[in-house]
Amino acid sequence: MAPRIGLSLDTIAWDAMAIRYGVPALSALAVLLVGIWLARWLSRRALPRVTHRFDPMLGAFLANATYIGAIVIVVVVAISTLGVPVSPLLAVLGTAGLAIGLALKDSLSNIASGVMLVTLRPFQVGDVVTAAGETGTVREVRIFHTVIEGPDKQLSTLPNNLITSSPIINLTAQASRRIELVIGIGYSDDIRLARQVALAKMQADARVLADPAPDVLVYELADNAVNLGIRCFVAPPDWFGTRTSLLEQIKLGFDEAGISIPFPQRDMHVYLHDADGKMAGTGALPQAGHRTG
Repeated sequence: MAPRIGLSLDTIAWDAMAIRYGVPALSALAVLLVGIWLARWLSRRALPRVTHRFDPMLGAFLANATYIGAIVIVVVVAISTLGVPVSPLLAVLGTAGLAIGLALKDSLSNIASGVMLVTLRPFQVGDVVTAAGETGTVREVRIFHTVIEGPDKQLSTLPNNLITSSPIINLTAQASRRIELVIGIGYSDDIRLARQVALAKMQADARVLADPAPDVLVYELADNAVNLGIRCFVAPPDWFGTRTSLLEQIKLGFDEAGISIPFPQRDMHVYLHDADGKMAGTGALPQAGHRTG
């Protein structure tokens, strides 16, 4: 009977250990799995459904911050389920957090900059901006970085602190955007005729706004040309297409009207001397691009 009693005692000991350590471990694992699922559901479905109706940029930022905060809380709760005292753990986490914060001060500045972007709203999701040397459409503002899609459909990930520490140009904040072309004409060409041609081309384009009205000004009497400032306003989405179209149409219009668009030219004069040092003659050498008869 003794062996049976020993076997029963070992079984009871293993059962006690399983109850003592196994149940809390399973409980902690269940808390961790359920908590992660709830954090994902809250950040990816619940919050976006509410916040995206009002502000997509704020919704994406809050969802990202909520997920990170929820994961931290879930991990602390799961550890406390194992029977580990939470207060000393929080003290250790606080000390470690201070050290990590000093080491990762740039990352913390990205978080602060992200809060500034969401609060001050220099741009919104869908705006075309120039920030930190990049130009493109804002797709998402996250807790650490901002995603911008360039005109070539490539995504640029910019740290938030780089955006807030440099000038931000919002190209679509206003209802209209100005196109400004500087085109030179020859000094022998008629400025009034060139102005009529340019105005006619702008007025013929349906994308050009009537208010403010297009205009053509003499910008500069340059070395080789009379530079005209050809200006008009369009809706922001039409800016690039209208600009390229006007360049082509104005060039064709000037060609039809006999108005030249000069290029930089320079004449080089060569002075010839005889053996006595007296000038024997002069000549002019044409430069590249200068046609002579």
